[in-house]
Amino acid sequence: MKAARILQAFLPLAVTAALQAGPGISQTTAGHLSVDEAVSLAREANPALRAARMRADAAAERIPQAGALPNPTLGFGLVNRQFADFGSTEERMLQNRFEISQRFPWPGTLSSSKDRAEHLSVASDLEMEETEQALIARVKTVYYRLAFMDRALEIMEETRELLREFLDVSSTLYSVGEGLQQDVLQAQVAVASMTEDITVVEQDRLAMAARLNALLGRDATIPIGDLDLPPPGGQLPPPDTLMALADVQRPALSAARERALAAEAGYRAAKRSIYPDFALLFAYGQRPEFNDLATIMIGISLPLWAGSSQLPQRREMLAMQAMEEARAIDLYNETFARIAELRAEAERDRRLVSLYDTSVLPQARAAVESALSAYRVGKVDFMTLVQNELTVNRFEIEGVRLAADYQRALAELEALVAADLGGAQ
Repeated sequence: MKAARILQAFLPLAVTAALQAGPGISQTTAGHLSVDEAVSLAREANPALRAARMRADAAAERIPQAGALPNPTLGFGLVNRQFADFGSTEERMLQNRFEISQRFPWPGTLSSSKDRAEHLSVASDLEMEETEQALIARVKTVYYRLAFMDRALEIMEETRELLREFLDVSSTLYSVGEGLQQDVLQAQVAVASMTEDITVVEQDRLAMAARLNALLGRDATIPIGDLDLPPPGGQLPPPDTLMALADVQRPALSAARERALAAEAGYRAAKRSIYPDFALLFAYGQRPEFNDLATIMIGISLPLWAGSSQLPQRREMLAMQAMEEARAIDLYNETFARIAELRAEAERDRRLVSLYDTSVLPQARAAVESALSAYRVGKVDFMTLVQNELTVNRFEIEGVRLAADYQRALAELEALVAADLGGAQ
């Protein structure tokens, strides 16, 4: 009966410790990385965001180019020289000719082109801001995924230790003839299965840590320390309110509108391209033996090939304007739909986390206590006790996963509305 006394003394303590050990949040250590610190690092060092900034800078440099006149042409010539006596200056028509010419597009063409470049530059700035918002959402998504893995590993390791203690007890009972070999084997399988799950999550964490480091613009092997996983916050604003925020604040929506305006300005410039350009030429002819000469000429371009040049260009820009307007409408509709989806996901996760904390987990832990009492009097087998503990493990991990999913949905939602919703507080 010694083994029975060991079992009765040990199991209540072990199970009680397991029941009281929730997922827990790691205390801040030297390796702690907050989500705000991760976002700050990404803003400073992420290469994709840096490329977006450079693209916006390049677009800004196109504005003065689009509104500038073509460069003037300077020419020099030796005119009417005698072929037989090239150096002779006796020919009255002989000139040392200097000329400068300037082309002027039809009025309004350059201003329309400059308007187009300005709208495209604004769109590039806004798209850079959208890239930044998307980057922040990605950083937070990976960050909270890592935080979930850390909490899940803590829970699984605690459960594995408890299962090992169960294995020790069942082995002791079997060794003195008061237990079944089946209990020992089942406990061994449970420990091995939990070890397998831990190994999988550990390897997944290595890959996820490398992904986070890549987003932060640093070496993939840099260790990631303790991470935060806040509980879900309060109820989020309704979809209509969120969409109103997005309509005003989301950079991508504003960028789409700017691109539509740029296409409209491009169409205005294309309509003017069929009109002739003007050319002004001034020439000075220096004659060594006679009076010098001056020439002023005005010319215009002839749109002889408008059917295969200017008119197709006009139709092209009209099609591009319609395309950009359609894209803006589609992006608006997709934004509204995505906001509704993410809000529904966040609200679902928030409510389920509350349900797990207040109902599911307490009931599952109570089931373990009940199974323990029944096992003591021989009313349930050993595996029922083990399965109940594994159920608690599964529910604890699911609760942590829901909390991480809530933070992921909230991060994506904040990126769409370009606002801090305060849901992680």
